Amino acid sequence: MRLTPRALCSAAQAAWRENFPLCGRDVARWFPGHMAKGLKKMQSSLKLVDCIIEVHDARIPLSGRNPLFQETLGLKPHLLVLNKMDLADLTEQQIIPMVTELIGRSHRYHRKENLEYCIMVIGVPNVGKSSLINSLRRQHLRKGKATRVGGEPGITRAVMSKIQVSERPLMFLLDTPGVLAPRIESVETGLKLALCGTVLDHLVGEETMADYLLYTLNKHQRFGYVQHYGLGSACDNVERVLKSVAVKLGKTQKVKVLTGTGNVNIIQPNYPAAARDFLQTFRRGLLGSVMLDLDVLRGHPPAETLP
Repeated sequence: MRLTPRALCSAAQAAWRENFPLCGRDVARWFPGHMAKGLKKMQSSLKLVDCIIEVHDARIPLSGRNPLFQETLGLKPHLLVLNKMDLADLTEQQIIPMVTELIGRSHRYHRKENLEYCIMVIGVPNVGKSSLINSLRRQHLRKGKATRVGGEPGITRAVMSKIQVSERPLMFLLDTPGVLAPRIESVETGLKLALCGTVLDHLVGEETMADYLLYTLNKHQRFGYVQHYGLGSACDNVERVLKSVAVKLGKTQKVKVLTGTGNVNIIQPNYPAAARDFLQTFRRGLLGSVMLDLDVLRGHPPAETLP
């Protein structure tokens, strides 16, 4: 179902929520630990490395930054790659030539006599580091997966062995575990990171995340969800949207209700299942290109900044 010009105009002029309720949300609980162990392993491997590729999620180019990377790993030549969906800024064909050029302009010191290049790939959890490595292998070696890929954080748990991605030049990549900043600056930044899969969904709450996603889509007039789910119009009420999604997908559940005449089984929408589908549809890029950091890029600080 496509929105008609009249429906698009009506949706654009609707009065959407101006803010999202953030009080009382415990961001620290969402991001338990600062992943110092992974960062220390990465630091200890630096002497083997000629260059670093830092992968960012193009949907959160600012919220997804980890300042610790620059502070602890910043002495090596550095290439920033925006990854995920059609927001990516580099193709796989461009990456190896750019890395080769960076290394050629730098001092390799004790690695100067080594003919092979070793590149460390870093980023926050679930940003697509392993997918990038596998893609480069397919592109340059015509070989399949060398590192496991998953749709949730924590798949890569340790710095791995060197993985070859190119023959000419001879180049190996080190996959690394995702590392978050030790302190999330605001609740809204935490919600954005959660939407992009940096933490397990149940720690934040799938329906909370679905509500924030709906709020963001409407605020920036990204109404792809209306077309994707065949809704009659855009809507700012997450309960109504998830009910429509559940009914369309056949995601219902039996609920026992106690009445004056006894227990009665009724069928109602499965809101958690609908929320999960809504989130995964966004993450797969089926709702179009969505920039979650648009307000920050326009100079508006994230809401509910933590002390």
